[in-house]
Amino acid sequence: MPDLDMFVIRHGQTSYNRENRLQGARDIGLNELGVQQATLNGKSLAAIPGFDASRFDWVSSPLSRARNTMELVRQNAGLDPKAYRIEPLLIEVSFGDWEGYTPDEIEAAKPGTMAEREENKWNFLPPGDRAESYEMMAKRVDAYLATVATPTVCVAHGGIIRALFNRIGGLPGDEASMMDVPQDRILRISGTKINWM
Repeated sequence: MPDLDMFVIRHGQTSYNRENRLQGARDIGLNELGVQQATLNGKSLAAIPGFDASRFDWVSSPLSRARNTMELVRQNAGLDPKAYRIEPLLIEVSFGDWEGYTPDEIEAAKPGTMAEREENKWNFLPPGDRAESYEMMAKRVDAYLATVATPTVCVAHGGIIRALFNRIGGLPGDEASMMDVPQDRILRISGTKINWM
């Protein structure tokens, strides 16, 4: 793994986040709070002492909630909102047939499902042709990290950030899959150190 120098931002809140719906690879836009969170993260990034935006590769997941967040971050850091690139490897973990449903709705349809998932959440594979486990998604993150050669600002998803804590921070998969990932803070990765700012 390269010696990483990264700032990672989770996309701002969506209606699915607010309603506790599994959104995965569904393309759901930011809600009003999400716009505020992205705006604040842009201002916070620009206020970091010595931060030089020109040194960084700016990269986003292809989903609109991440792209909209990136554009708001860049705008509020005083930069061209559109001057970033898309990285398909950073798309959120796919929950397959579960996307659009809350855990309570899934449990009501098939009692015991959520308990089964919690027993081994990192490796649990939801139903559906497109579904991924967290471990499957983390292999995409491995492939992305292998390409990172310059300082980077990245806007991605909760699942991607959980994979970063697993792969870089050494957090066991089942712990990483359960961790809370804030949408109003910036994650700093420096070498093998990974911390919220």
